[in-house]
Amino acid sequence: MSMDPDALAQQAGRLAERVQLLGDYLDPEVIEARVAELEQQMGAGDFWDDQERAAKVSAEHARQSQRLAEYRSLSDDVADLGELAAMAREEERAGSLTEEFTQEITDGLARAEDRLFVLEESRLFGGEHDAGDAVVTIQSGEGGTDAQDWAEMLLRMYLRWAEDRGFTATVQDRQDGQEAGIKSSTFTLEGTNAYGLMSAERGVHRLVRLSPFDSANRRQTSFAAVQVAPLVTDEAEVEIEDKDIRVDTYRASGAGGQHVNKTDSAVRITHLPTGVVVQCQNERSQTQNRATAMNMLRSRLLELELQKREEEAARERGESMTIGFGSQIRSYVIHPYSMVKDLRTGHETGNTQAVFDGALDPFMRAELERRAKGLAIVGDD
Repeated sequence: MSMDPDALAQQAGRLAERVQLLGDYLDPEVIEARVAELEQQMGAGDFWDDQERAAKVSAEHARQSQRLAEYRSLSDDVADLGELAAMAREEERAGSLTEEFTQEITDGLARAEDRLFVLEESRLFGGEHDAGDAVVTIQSGEGGTDAQDWAEMLLRMYLRWAEDRGFTATVQDRQDGQEAGIKSSTFTLEGTNAYGLMSAERGVHRLVRLSPFDSANRRQTSFAAVQVAPLVTDEAEVEIEDKDIRVDTYRASGAGGQHVNKTDSAVRITHLPTGVVVQCQNERSQTQNRATAMNMLRSRLLELELQKREEEAARERGESMTIGFGSQIRSYVIHPYSMVKDLRTGHETGNTQAVFDGALDPFMRAELERRAKGLAIVGDD
């Protein structure tokens, strides 16, 4: 349904103000200078002699060029929509305004708002690894079978969210519970800002509901922990010595056709100095599983280092709540009422089913905004 011309003009004005604020943050002239610098490097005769460096330069060039093009295109479109909204006002005064014209402007403003939201979100990712891919591990906690079922619900929630975002999520390992659910599962997430977004989910998630596994149907509180690490594929970034790891092989379990359960293709790697354990059974060969598991181990070790930095920064800010793996970050209540509430930002919704179906963007955005503004954690009231 289209709006009246005055409302359209006001909306176009608000969008123009947000685009200007975004431009102040992005600084298109600085991006343009950086793109020119990268193009100069790419034009050197020996550019491809160091293929690893060349790949990084090319990737940055593509990323910066895309960001600049998207901002300029959006800025031009919002300016055009402002002119169209002003034209609609004139046509209304002249008595020649049509419903089709106002609907065209309404639809254009809606599309521009969606594009602006994505670009505004990009300013929240300033970390070294935010733009890259992620390794996510879900571990059931206290609550027995209910907790294992809850862990599987979280896995489904994140896979649905990833699908909606257009990300690629690949489950690398899954340890099923004895009765239901999962003891743990690890998946890789590939997509723009995958790690930056998923880092907002790191911590303990609490579910309160009437237990479907209790014959008396009593209320049960269950816990599951989510670990998030940047996906590391560069051996030089995190060095691991052979003497520091123990590699075990075992027979893969679960779905996978005739190959599963016939060979010891699954790989478990233990990092002896830290006790970190990773395992992979998704690939068809032991060699592939080992290579994937080593990347996962590098990611986990990098996560530990990043966690230490975050906790030190939190102490400097005077935060009493630890940011690390053990923090309870969100409550999902199904009984005696329906509500999902983030304990860091206070963001909440009564539509629990939508959240379980992957509607996580508002929660992630609220946490990323909190971090960007340096605000304290709200806490559980």
